[in-house]
Amino acid sequence: MDAFTPVPPQWTKSATHALEFCCPACQASCNEAHRVWINRQSPVMTEDYRKKWQEFYQCQCGQVWWAWSTDRPPSELTKRDLPPTL
Repeated sequence: MDAFTPVPPQWTKSATHALEFCCPACQASCNEAHRVWINRQSPVMTEDYRKKWQEFYQCQCGQVWWAWSTDRPPSELTKRDLPPTL
């Protein structure tokens, strides 16, 4: 499955908007999803003129959910290898 395909996959049709950036049924993180699709064809502009996208996930429990890319929590990877502050 290509997360960036321009055509929405059929499985996204039943998606529920998650109020937190995790599965609304079992609270699994997006990293545990079986499928991912990002709607990059229809970005929305935020108040500060940045783009945000809908990110769709099919969870391991079977729930399909979506959330805004701007709601994603900061990545643990960005905390690694930070240069020391002077």
